[in-house]
Amino acid sequence: MSDFLKDIIKDTGNEFASLVSEGVTIGDVESYIDTGSYTLNALLSGRFDGGLPSNKITAIAGETATGKTYFALGICKNFLDMYKNGGVIYFESESALTKDMITSRGIDDKRIVIMPVTTVQEFRHQVIKILDRYLEQDEEKRHPLFFVLDSLGMLSTTKEMADTAEGKETRDMTRAQVVKAAFRVLTLKLAKAKVPLIMTNHTYAVIGSMFPVQEMGGGQGLKYAADSIIYLSKRKEKEGKEVIGNIIHCKNFKSRLTKENVIVDVKLTYDKGLDRYYGLLDLAIKYGVFKSVSTRVELPDGTKQYGKTINNEPEKYFTKKVMDELNEKVKKEFLYGF
Repeated sequence: MSDFLKDIIKDTGNEFASLVSEGVTIGDVESYIDTGSYTLNALLSGRFDGGLPSNKITAIAGETATGKTYFALGICKNFLDMYKNGGVIYFESESALTKDMITSRGIDDKRIVIMPVTTVQEFRHQVIKILDRYLEQDEEKRHPLFFVLDSLGMLSTTKEMADTAEGKETRDMTRAQVVKAAFRVLTLKLAKAKVPLIMTNHTYAVIGSMFPVQEMGGGQGLKYAADSIIYLSKRKEKEGKEVIGNIIHCKNFKSRLTKENVIVDVKLTYDKGLDRYYGLLDLAIKYGVFKSVSTRVELPDGTKQYGKTINNEPEKYFTKKVMDELNEKVKKEFLYGF
């Protein structure tokens, strides 16, 4: 039977078709891009050393000032650090980025292009044009490429632009359909090229809901297209009376790789940025790798330390042995079938 199926693949001329036994060309995740946070990596991939799937669409949605652009730029840096010959195309619709914002985060400014876009149609056209050029190259000559759209919520449509030019103030009721049509074209094309796309988007409160509910703008198209959707919310982090940053709540609203509706917290401070180890102490106690004893924490070797001491020197206490043990526990909590 397998020979017959191989003949079918050959006859159709579909270069991306394959027997599952040989791997799913446009589906299998070959690598991950580090998010900069162990717990966020686990939320997206079910492992601390994972992160953003390298050939999928990921959406990060939240209210204003929840760190969407910060996360996007951090992932750009990690991608470029991971692939020394890689490049980033950053589609920008908010006119918010500056050269200083890029370079201050340690991003190689010679390998990132900021591409302003105004409408959904312009974004779709630019992406298709770049991907067609990219796919024209021999596969072994293609350098890793990464797309960012920041943000979908600020993109207009050609109809809205035309109406505005004519002085009309009516809302474009077709925008959701335009977004859906764009991703019908882009989703498979991005997968074929093995180019990941991360998008930021805004959320809004649903009026009339019995319970407080946040919804993502753009209609259902993005929800269908994205492999992962993370909703962000925040609370202020204080030392005494001084606000030193924010705790960002990350909810796995949708995922094809990990369990949905799981929430992790990450810490974003004004002086140090994203705390890679934040949340690990709580997980270690939860899984029984560390034990909570009165006001202190008992470590695997029997010694006791204050939680603050562990959080201040995480590299010392979260050894490879501890991380490996936590990683196995994390798989059971975040992945399906464990």
